[in-house]
Amino acid sequence: MHTFRSLLLLSLMFSSWFGGVARAESMWKAGVSRAVITPEKAVWLAGYGSKRVPDGKLHDLWMKALALEDTAGHRVVLITSDFQGVPKMMSDRVFARLERDFALRRQDVMFTFSHNHCGPRLGDDLKDYYPVEVSQELLVSEYTDRMVDRTVQLVGEALGQLAPARLEQGSGEATFAVNRRNNREPDVPRLIAAGELLGPVDHRVPVLRVVRPDGKLAAVLFGYACHPTTLSFMTWCGDYPGFAQLAIEKEHPGATAMFVNTCGGDQNPLPRRQVELCERYGHELAAAVEQALQQPMTAITPKLETAFELIQLDYQEVVSQQRLRELLRDGRSLRARWAARMLQKLENGEQFETSYPYPVHAWQLGAELLMIGTGAETVVDYSLRFQSEFGPGTWVCGYTDDMIAYIPSRRVWEEGGYEGGYNLYEYGRPAFRWAGDVEQRIADSVHRLVKQVRSRP
Repeated sequence: MHTFRSLLLLSLMFSSWFGGVARAESMWKAGVSRAVITPEKAVWLAGYGSKRVPDGKLHDLWMKALALEDTAGHRVVLITSDFQGVPKMMSDRVFARLERDFALRRQDVMFTFSHNHCGPRLGDDLKDYYPVEVSQELLVSEYTDRMVDRTVQLVGEALGQLAPARLEQGSGEATFAVNRRNNREPDVPRLIAAGELLGPVDHRVPVLRVVRPDGKLAAVLFGYACHPTTLSFMTWCGDYPGFAQLAIEKEHPGATAMFVNTCGGDQNPLPRRQVELCERYGHELAAAVEQALQQPMTAITPKLETAFELIQLDYQEVVSQQRLRELLRDGRSLRARWAARMLQKLENGEQFETSYPYPVHAWQLGAELLMIGTGAETVVDYSLRFQSEFGPGTWVCGYTDDMIAYIPSRRVWEEGGYEGGYNLYEYGRPAFRWAGDVEQRIADSVHRLVKQVRSRP
């Protein structure tokens, strides 16, 4: 009898152990890491076209990384950050080192930024926006170098934390994003009260949950299509995405909350300019995430396929030397600084490119989730279009890899205005406007990449 009981106990132990191994082998692996990126020195705040010297902080700024590995050993990493914009001269350095140090291909890394205007300057992003001060340029260069190192370290830490996990997706809704092209900001409170807001919006809040085998919540990735421009003061904070992440992490101790901007180029949080409003929007977004987490979510099969392209977006017309000379006397200091810098390039023997390399990603996670990554400030039409074309399990992340400029849809390009008009010079490009086929080129690329990731066995 004693021998029988011993054998039975051993059988149960082995069954449990081997069953656990089998379950672990059929699961995703996920690793999460995070780092404070609040500058220790007085790097100016980014955006708004002026000198903005920090005067303190409401809360820290963060960069976070989610590493995923499928059952075949294919790994990807998604980086989120509270930066206003990560320029190509920075992200290219990161991608090169990630390939060298961790064998991560460019198609397997998305480097996203929330476009937060209460974060620091980086590299040559929006270079001509700011008055030239040598000491500040040195601080920005030093900080950017440190962030390249920190990003690589962060990814290494996430990869080092890879462990079994389940991935599940769902969605909620938040309604504070307003199409700023179709609604005058002073009129918004009245229009909201009357239910008369105009223009396309994407109020969906996509949510990805990462859960360990013991049920512990490891990470929550969520998105929203809206500028983080509630605040315009001189104080470090993550704007409404920062407050949303803090609220989610307070509700789920030990979990890491991560935000991606899902095509908010023409969307604003309105009304705005008050910390109380910023906190309110953050908590509204966090509540939408909680709404998704409390509902049944869709499990994602542990299978990864990725694809990537750099496509060329043409300028409508490259600026001439004569036009630049005329703009040296422009009353708008930003245009005059841009013209002077462009002329210096020509005098140094440079020739202006007629197009710009634009990054496009497609990640297929199982059969359930398609993630599309697009560079810079894509307007909401892109998110709405690709969700319609590829189905409800589609995320379209803007602000990925490179802070290039506004990326208008054909509709917005034809309408003109700030997002679709003659403002490329603000981003340091050697032209005023994109050619009219920008949306078609991006859509063609997205369709090619989605076909690749969905056709592989």
